[in-house]
Amino acid sequence: MTVTEAGPQAPAPQQRRLRTEIPGPASRELQERRGAAVAAGVSSVLPAYITSASGGLLTDADGNVLIDLGSGIAVTSVGHSAPAVVDRVRKQACWFTHTCFMVTPYEGYVEVCEALAELTPGDHAKKSVLFNSGAEAVENAVKIARVATGRQAVVVFDHAYHGRTNLTMALTAKSVPYKHGFGPFAPEIYRVPGSYPYRDGLSGEEAARIAIDRIAKQIGGDQVAAVVIEPIQGEGGFIEPAPGFLPALSRWCTENGVVFIADEVQTGFCRTGDWFASSHEEVVPDLVATAKGIAGGLPLAAVTGRAELLDAVAPGGLGGTYGGNPIACAAALGSIETMRNENLAESARRIENTVLPRLRALAEETGLIGDVRGRGAMLAAEFVKPGTNEPDAEATQRIVKTCHAAGVVVLTCGTYGNVVRLLPPLSLSNDLLDEGLSVLEYAIRLEASR
Repeated sequence: MTVTEAGPQAPAPQQRRLRTEIPGPASRELQERRGAAVAAGVSSVLPAYITSASGGLLTDADGNVLIDLGSGIAVTSVGHSAPAVVDRVRKQACWFTHTCFMVTPYEGYVEVCEALAELTPGDHAKKSVLFNSGAEAVENAVKIARVATGRQAVVVFDHAYHGRTNLTMALTAKSVPYKHGFGPFAPEIYRVPGSYPYRDGLSGEEAARIAIDRIAKQIGGDQVAAVVIEPIQGEGGFIEPAPGFLPALSRWCTENGVVFIADEVQTGFCRTGDWFASSHEEVVPDLVATAKGIAGGLPLAAVTGRAELLDAVAPGGLGGTYGGNPIACAAALGSIETMRNENLAESARRIENTVLPRLRALAEETGLIGDVRGRGAMLAAEFVKPGTNEPDAEATQRIVKTCHAAGVVVLTCGTYGNVVRLLPPLSLSNDLLDEGLSVLEYAIRLEASR
């Protein structure tokens, strides 16, 4: 009997369990089938094929139960198979699965937009439009900004990641694997330095002055439609800008009629200890792009912002066949309900208060970690060669492989491939968090002893 024929398994007890090596025989068999059917350009961090998931755990085809410190890249923030999400999805699937909101609309889409207007930063009048992915959200935010301002230039930053469509590849900084060979890219994209405190040593105000000076001299403020920025950079290395950087950029945008777009695809929905990372410095973006954690695992994304900006686009100029799919909207409403009822912003802060001291102690003990950073449950350790700030991607990969072999899913990121990032479900129990961290600590100490 194949895994597919076996059907869903009962929810796993909330504890790690290893029955085979990882990946085990069943996963390896599936990997062979994959090789003949799935494009080689699609990679997987850990080829342990998942058959069920519950809370903070993943069960693979061999019966191994893994602690998930990645949440499908910050997606299952409310935990796997969260009851409110499952219940709403089940009911909606029974009612109807699709009509296309652009043809015959439905209440769920409106309810999600109402929730976004309430939750995103600022008390101004807001509207939203729904899409399928973070890249779609960012791309459409740029479209809206260009129509609203009548300008074309878009400013982005070093180490940025915004997606894999043609326009968002142009916005993304890193070439391999995201951009290499896929050009030519969309024009009128300009890249400037951001704020990377560990590597540039600048205050937020100093870094902002450099960026703004570059914009003024090389583009001209009156030519810029939008500044697009992640309040904490994700794929680029979980880089948290120095205090004052984001507010200075936001002020400059307001003074120059530039649309300030916050890409909160990875940082949004309680991930950093607040509903949105922009709020940590009371920055109010003109437009906010969201996805990932919005819908508990289903594909949904949004652009939310000032009503006058959204309404600058003529009817028919925004949309898509599946954007705001009714099942995805139901999942989003269940996810938001869970975040509110379980106070998952506070849970994210609990995770931060547990993880950061332990990682900082390891940095002191081993000398392998150059910087520990992050907010809430979006946390990272940047690995360097001892006594230097030279990135050590090889050591990072060995640490990650040790964790995977022990049944703990962690992810890497960073322009230099030397950052381990932690994105646990916000609902993760203290016991599972402690156990997952203990495995990571073991892996780092093992690397230090090499």
